[in-house]
Amino acid sequence: MGTVFRKTFTKPMPAGAKVIVRKGERLAEWRDKQGKRRTAPLTVGKDGTDRIVIIAKTFTAKYRDGEGIVREVATGCRDEQAARSRLTDLEKRAEKVKGLILTPAEDRTIDHQQTPLDGHTTAFIDHQIARGLSRRVNDTRSQLRRVSAECGWNRLGDLDGTTLEKWLNEQRGKGMAAGTANQYRSGWVAFANWCVRTGRLSTNPFAHVPKADEKADRRRTRRSLTEAELRRLLDVARRRPLIDRATIRRGPRKGEVACNLRAETRRKLERLGWERALIYKTMVLTGLRKGELAAVTVGQLELDGPVPHIQLDAAHEKNREGNTIPLRADLVADLRAWLRGKAEKAANDAATVPFDRNTRNAEKCNTSDSRGCYGLPWDTPLFTVPAGLVRILDRDLTLAGIPKRDERGRTIDVHAIRHTYGTLLSVAGVAPRTAQAAMRHSTLDLTMNVYTDPKLLDVAGAVEALPSLPLDAGPQAEAGTLRATGTDDALSLLAPKLAPKLAPTLGNACTLESIMDQIAANAKSGHGTDTVDVSAYHVKRKDSLTTHVNESLEWAAKDSNLRLPPCEDGALTN
Repeated sequence: MGTVFRKTFTKPMPAGAKVIVRKGERLAEWRDKQGKRRTAPLTVGKDGTDRIVIIAKTFTAKYRDGEGIVREVATGCRDEQAARSRLTDLEKRAEKVKGLILTPAEDRTIDHQQTPLDGHTTAFIDHQIARGLSRRVNDTRSQLRRVSAECGWNRLGDLDGTTLEKWLNEQRGKGMAAGTANQYRSGWVAFANWCVRTGRLSTNPFAHVPKADEKADRRRTRRSLTEAELRRLLDVARRRPLIDRATIRRGPRKGEVACNLRAETRRKLERLGWERALIYKTMVLTGLRKGELAAVTVGQLELDGPVPHIQLDAAHEKNREGNTIPLRADLVADLRAWLRGKAEKAANDAATVPFDRNTRNAEKCNTSDSRGCYGLPWDTPLFTVPAGLVRILDRDLTLAGIPKRDERGRTIDVHAIRHTYGTLLSVAGVAPRTAQAAMRHSTLDLTMNVYTDPKLLDVAGAVEALPSLPLDAGPQAEAGTLRATGTDDALSLLAPKLAPKLAPTLGNACTLESIMDQIAANAKSGHGTDTVDVSAYHVKRKDSLTTHVNESLEWAAKDSNLRLPPCEDGALTN
């Protein structure tokens, strides 16, 4: 039998409280913020100090659940009669579990159904951050809040798959892209799966909400850059900061390039252009995403080992695996020059000891040097990747004369550089499975069909590699071909054997072959091949074999058009 009661807990004595004795009971007396006089019973804490006893204003129900475990559940009721009604409901649920009407898991989820939804979504976002999935946490949080507000979901029990599907269809009708709709759907599916794992829901209400077809509604299709476009882009990226700063923007000399920049300013702009060009080159030769490259530090570089590479941290990688990215020799040389310049600039800015290019620290960049890479601390970012890199790329494309959108409506953005990396691997003849590993993709289809631009593939050259098949080859050429392959003699030997077997027969399909076998047997026994014993009937009957009926059977061996020889009068018997 359960019970209801008010919980008590203790707190330290308020500031300015005094101890009084009333009817033999020690009390604490003080005035609250509103100036009202308050009293509370006193007790002695574990540390020997006086503490006031606080009695909860709402009742708590205590009962034994369907699994026989004693539970305490806050009823939220200030009235004892209402709290006992709540206790009765809890005990009925326990009886249903004992009677196998409800499972223990279903019984536990009932407690969460009427709790506010905001508390659950906040706990889910905290769980995502704890897992290290903070890259899209803000998007997920805003998407969950928007859908719950527009669908009128206030409690966990309000979640409904049909309502979400209807909302998504309405948004698609207003112009929402299929990819964006799928992001909203995936956010709620992930949240509901987490609720199932934590015992807040018994099933996922959004599991059967269909996905939108992104292939039929692709709003942005990226294209790859050609080799000539890449060269122009890198050249412009290196020169544009200086050009933009030196270009006169007002007055009669508007558009002209001034030459009166200070040497320090010129060096700063040249270094900025060098960094931007090297960012593009690193992305196109490694396939790194923008966020991954921005998180790379000097300590993740290995430039002097047998295989120079970048060791990505799993926390900063999209697939959370922590892969090793190999580096080409020319890129390694560029990175070394960049790090030497970066270390020299840091030394000059800090007004420290002049940079010494002859020390071991200036010539090596590996993990064996505790002082850092080229004199730089290990946690120094390799590049300062700007947040507005997409706008910078757009201006670089304009100055380089590269259209952002081609004739088929495909665009170039920062992520298109990764598409270029995948396409260049295919153009170079890299095996598809190797290209998939280089791209760090989970499926080969993603590498070959999404990150490979078929327009840049040498399909015409592949067709030219097919064998030549001339149509004007005559009989002599055909015979020469047979002799060259050694099949002419084999065909001449097989011809007399294949022709009778493939020729049509009048009755049983095996009759003609049997006749030919009998001719061959007679020839070996010395009886000759002019006669053979056969039945006079076309049907199976146990009559005596007559040789004179069919006379010689040379017609069967020479003529493929089977005809019965003329028979003499009276040759047929009953």
